[in-house]
Amino acid sequence: MNENENKHGVHSKVLRAGRRTYFFDVRSTKADDYYLTITESKKFTNEDGSFYFKKHKIFLYKEDFKDFEDILSEMTSFIIAERGEVVISDKHDDNFNNETEEKVEVPENSFTDISFEDI
Repeated sequence: MNENENKHGVHSKVLRAGRRTYFFDVRSTKADDYYLTITESKKFTNEDGSFYFKKHKIFLYKEDFKDFEDILSEMTSFIIAERGEVVISDKHDDNFNNETEEKVEVPENSFTDISFEDI
């Protein structure tokens, strides 16, 4: 295996999910065995309109695959059984602040009342 293959991994898949992107990368160890990295990349916007990404990565090794798969399956099944497959999220609400990920309450009548004569 050459250095370029090890740097870029062996096999990759991408899952785009709104502002989040998940990267699944099979990489090679020095001993030429494989492991999996899962990276979550989330896009944020600065006040000036520029953007940046926050990334979180986990490394998953073969000896943990079975237990990880079992627990992931159990937890996803629990969520679907308890809450169904319909997504319930405040993130689709116009009053949701994506930077703090908290719901922002907008008081009633908080907007300026203008008429076309004022323009």
